Amino acid sequence: MFINNVTSGGAIPLLEKTLAFAEARNRVLATNIANITTPGYRAKQLDLAGFQKALAQASEQRDRGGSFELPTTNQFRQDDVGMLKVTPTEEPAENVLFQDGTNARIESQMSQLAENTLMNQVSTELLKGYYDGMGKAIRGRA
Repeated sequence: MFINNVTSGGAIPLLEKTLAFAEARNRVLATNIANITTPGYRAKQLDLAGFQKALAQASEQRDRGGSFELPTTNQFRQDDVGMLKVTPTEEPAENVLFQDGTNARIESQMSQLAENTLMNQVSTELLKGYYDGMGKAIRGRA
């Protein structure tokens, strides 16, 4: 029970969910970029702002004594064992569809990919710091 409290407290669950979301979003963005010239392809999205809002709600719920559980939306949910499951939705066209029926611009997709990469990198470094600190505590080093 003690180990469960250590690994499910603090920022660890938030960082783990953020990494899972970043991984899923990276797959969606890579698919969008790979299909940028496919006629009729409609880009998909995972709403970053919606995920961050759900993460804040789950954190507040845990702080009030509840469990850490993301609220279910049309894009993501937690399964029975707490794993993040995502369902990308079609990205709305910024203005009008292009001549070939697509709705994605490479500049926008690359910008989102760079933003997602930074989110993944920061979350990974923070999570590594938490686990390194636990390892030092277990070994009895300061």
